Amino acid sequence: MKAAINDEQRIAQRKCLDPIHVSDITSLDQFSTLARTGTIVDASSSGLLLHVDRKEFIPKVLRQNLNIDCIVGEYVKMEIQEMRLEIDGKVTRTRLAGQGVFEIAIEFSDSAPEYWRECLVDLLPDKGEFTLE
Repeated sequence: MKAAINDEQRIAQRKCLDPIHVSDITSLDQFSTLARTGTIVDASSSGLLLHVDRKEFIPKVLRQNLNIDCIVGEYVKMEIQEMRLEIDGKVTRTRLAGQGVFEIAIEFSDSAPEYWRECLVDLLPDKGEFTLE
């Protein structure tokens, strides 16, 4: 069993976000859509953490299993809906978060310059930024 990574061990500091919607999560290795939609829940200059509801998966094998580690290592692309921005990266880990929702960690591709990744994270809304009171 892996120990949890604390903040000092992280390559890049995470930023918790207001939900940001992604669509068309597509495997570039298989040239097939893995999921219709998902939500970015946190980000760093090294990657993104998505939540994807099991009913959003298109391949039957992903919808019917509690373990989706078969996509770890796959290169994927997706569109950030609010920004109309297509990004790509590599799936580094997955886990069942509970109640039919999976966490999928995606590391940005090497072709994305570090400066660009840092700017993207700065542009994403902080948790509670869009909350109306």
